[in-house]
Amino acid sequence: MNLGLLYANVGAGVDPGGALAIARHAEAAGFESIWTVEHVVVPGAYASSYPYSETGRLPGGEDAPIPDPLIWLAFVAAHTERIRLATGVLILPQRSPLVTAKQVATLDVLSRGRVILGVGVGWLREEFEAIGVPFMGRGARTDEYIAAMRALWAQDQPSFAGTTVSFADARSWPKPVRRAVPIVIGGHSPAAARRAGRIGDGFFPGRASIDDLGPLLEEMRRAAEQAGRDPDGIEVTAPARLDAANLAALQALGVSRVVVPTRGLDLATVIAGIDVSAERLRTAGVA
Repeated sequence: MNLGLLYANVGAGVDPGGALAIARHAEAAGFESIWTVEHVVVPGAYASSYPYSETGRLPGGEDAPIPDPLIWLAFVAAHTERIRLATGVLILPQRSPLVTAKQVATLDVLSRGRVILGVGVGWLREEFEAIGVPFMGRGARTDEYIAAMRALWAQDQPSFAGTTVSFADARSWPKPVRRAVPIVIGGHSPAAARRAGRIGDGFFPGRASIDDLGPLLEEMRRAAEQAGRDPDGIEVTAPARLDAANLAALQALGVSRVVVPTRGLDLATVIAGIDVSAERLRTAGVA
């Protein structure tokens, strides 16, 4: 079972020295991937409810620094060799799919094919309003943006015709290393599970107990079968406690990557937590 570290671009990872220390240490400890989070802005006194906290508020408050995930990953890519570089998640409907496709392809080339693009539809209505893109319809835009980016990566003379994005012979180079980047669908809702089944290379429910995860994965697999896809070809990533019983239950559900958060506010505590997580996975007998 693979082990990923999230969310590495906040807290101690905001500082350039901290970012490099965390990424290098995670790689040396055997972590397979390092994951980043995104918010362009966090409007003060927002009314939207953050879905991954009982308080409905973002951890750290509105003024906590959140570096751009792709720029942060490019920085650590230059100082690592093996660890995969993941967004968890990029809020895709807030972005131009053409600009994002170029940025992601460039990062993939420079990192020699290490990018995992986790995407989500977003929850913070006030952020969409500040950026100037509609909050409504973001799910449909996400679907089209994914298809458009895949066309830009795969085709020499890319064309795409949709209701929210269209282009003809829009040539975009460089291409990703394999002319594709794995796209992981993030989200804890049945809609996210169905999207992963229809069009995702992977699924990452950011908040799910074992009891919640089973029905979500059933929803994902059902949608995959209805779309004529092999459900077993969709990689599942899940947050997890690193004890043998919990990991065995996740494996039985089809989870192949578990992710753990950075722990502590100072760099020394984060580094120590990386070692603890790596050792716990090894002693659980699933590494």
